[in-house]
Amino acid sequence: MTDLIVIGGGLAGSEAAWQAAQHGLDVRLFEMRPAQQTGAHQTQELAELVCSNSLGSNLPDRASGVLKNETRLLGSMLLECAEKAALPAGGALAVDRELFARLVTERIESHPNIEIIREEVKEIPSSPAIIASGPLTSPSLSKSIAALSGEEHLFFFDAIAPVIHAESINMEIAFRASRYGSGEQEEGDYINCPFTKDEYYAFVDALLHAERIELRSFEDAIKSGVKAGHFFEGCLPIETIAERGLDSLAFGPMRPVGLRDPRTGRRPYAVVQLRQDNLAGSLYNLVGFQTNLKFPEQKRVLRMIPGLENAEFMRYGQMHRNTFIASPKLLRPTLQHIARDNLFFAGQITGVEGYMGNIATGLLAGINAARLHHGEGPLTLPQTTMLGALCHYVTHADLKDFQPMKANFGILPPLASASKIGKRERGKAYAERSLADLESALGFLHSYEK
Repeated sequence: MTDLIVIGGGLAGSEAAWQAAQHGLDVRLFEMRPAQQTGAHQTQELAELVCSNSLGSNLPDRASGVLKNETRLLGSMLLECAEKAALPAGGALAVDRELFARLVTERIESHPNIEIIREEVKEIPSSPAIIASGPLTSPSLSKSIAALSGEEHLFFFDAIAPVIHAESINMEIAFRASRYGSGEQEEGDYINCPFTKDEYYAFVDALLHAERIELRSFEDAIKSGVKAGHFFEGCLPIETIAERGLDSLAFGPMRPVGLRDPRTGRRPYAVVQLRQDNLAGSLYNLVGFQTNLKFPEQKRVLRMIPGLENAEFMRYGQMHRNTFIASPKLLRPTLQHIARDNLFFAGQITGVEGYMGNIATGLLAGINAARLHHGEGPLTLPQTTMLGALCHYVTHADLKDFQPMKANFGILPPLASASKIGKRERGKAYAERSLADLESALGFLHSYEK
């Protein structure tokens, strides 16, 4: 007998299924790939990363690092797999995306309490379920969710950065380095492509005049009366950033701070960083270079980047539709639907942004589904924890201005002594408070259960 259905085999769904199974539930995990592809995924593996291969900062005094420490304390399986598939990336946790997905898939497949079903779920089950279908939820399931909620979906368009073959990078121009020399490898964790002032403005001009792929889904969404057509600020296409001002890229993804070209001894006017994308080091992605240019235009314009004049592309950048629900009206901080105790949502469809946010909400939904099954009260995490603050934000934000939110210190309650400490010390204080309050909450919970 199935105790729980989990819809979606991405980051949130995989973590949710694992957590529920670890707590004794018999779980059926539905993943529609490969029978039905999404347009962004390339494999049938669970937890496939389709955008960046970075799970954010590993530093304990950064927001992403705080969230990692919380999910580590809560026993995240996906974080464990990510650390086994880690690549050099300075202070960040970047992974070999193929190895990471394979490790997760193997763990899920080998769990005695989990059955993987490779087919599309078109309607919300009436039995206990976690919907973690992600930003690329199928049209049929989207309609079912809309019918249940009585609310229209909100759409935004996300972008994927290009990936190139390492052997095609001209290392006579590009150089290895980490910002401020903070990398794990002595020679530097990133490959950097330096621009002179003239090269930068020529590149921006070409970018602004390049042909883009038409987003037909915008028109379809508008015709159906759905709010659409806005980008998530944390994942803007480079051509959209460039439209905000000629220097916007130089102060954004192409900022050169903390880097010096060893050939000139000076800081470049701008720089494009390349991050290792697989364990073999044969592939690199362009950091922060999401784009919707037509593929021939990407090849032409991106080859204007110094050091990439002969770049060979393994994957071009592209845009895809991301879907998220009106969580402030539909969900509780426990990630339960307001009208159904046994229906949970997790991951990017809730409006939580970032890989670690997806994993963490899947973890909480899985734990809470198990607690509900065992007759225990669902867990609401303290707002002083990063995961608790994320869940509070997506369930309490003003719906008029609701946008996906990733882990950041701005959503945490202020520190009592915030005005007396500096920015870096403030991050450390947030981190210490977060773990202390999480440990206290879990300790109380375990005492209560006994």
